[in-house]
Amino acid sequence: MTKPALTLYLAAPNGFCAGVDRAIKIVEMAIEKWGPPIYVRHEIVHNKFVVDGLRAKGAVFVEELDEVPDDRPVIFSAHGVAKAVPAEANRRQMVYVDATCPLVSKVHIEAERHHQNGLQMVMIGHAGHPETIGTMGQLPEGEVLLVETAEDVATLTPRDPERLAYITQTTLSVDDTAGIVAALRARFPQIIGPHKEDICYATTNRQEAVKAVAPKVDALLVIGAPNSSNSRRLVEVARANGCRYAMLVQRASEIDWRAIDGIRTVGLTAGASAPQVLVDEVIDAFRDRYDVTVERVETAQENVEFKVPRVLREPA
Repeated sequence: MTKPALTLYLAAPNGFCAGVDRAIKIVEMAIEKWGPPIYVRHEIVHNKFVVDGLRAKGAVFVEELDEVPDDRPVIFSAHGVAKAVPAEANRRQMVYVDATCPLVSKVHIEAERHHQNGLQMVMIGHAGHPETIGTMGQLPEGEVLLVETAEDVATLTPRDPERLAYITQTTLSVDDTAGIVAALRARFPQIIGPHKEDICYATTNRQEAVKAVAPKVDALLVIGAPNSSNSRRLVEVARANGCRYAMLVQRASEIDWRAIDGIRTVGLTAGASAPQVLVDEVIDAFRDRYDVTVERVETAQENVEFKVPRVLREPA
């Protein structure tokens, strides 16, 4: 029986960003240097396939530092941690490696600088997300006010409306964030923004690629974890840009084939913490069912690379 024809539009860039790549390397190199078990506080990146792979090599994932023995190295996840975490590790004289993405660290430094200049911070982010918790934890309690939506801006009660600055989580929707920033500027005209956009290059590039693909397709799949902020934003961007059916799947086995029965065009992308092997797996699953033509829709090229910390480049 002949397979139905299908055009698969692959949004590019997709998948791993430099910060995720670096964080995974940090865990692998730590296992190589110190031997297993290596403890990792929180999932190193939000992807089950990646986490399971590292667990098989000897990584032990925990939620809090008190679950880690004093005599084993611990790694802090790419999302960043509150200042209290490394302070506690130092108090316990633990060996630790900070895998915080350098672009998240940039936001931490920014917040610190504004605080030193006597400004109160407004953070645009998602409550409870590890990155938001880590960033807010750079400053004393009450120094960072969180807003999640443009509506939240109306309820803000800053110490001094004329002494404010804002920062953002790095994995937000570019368009939604622009709306929140506009609301902040309308209510607090003196508010100071970042010199360079806090939303990271990888988040922005993946959203731009989805915007280019979404109007062309009957359905769009985003490979990513349910707890991955940047992956969930890609689903929202697809829907906002004309794709009626946009779904998040962790891997090929989660595709709802009945829901996309009869389609002739499909878009595919992957969040910044999803590996290439899962993209290939989904393309293969489509090839099993359809006569697939793959068209790559590239809106940017990425050549960013971040070095791993020196401690891992030195011999044990």
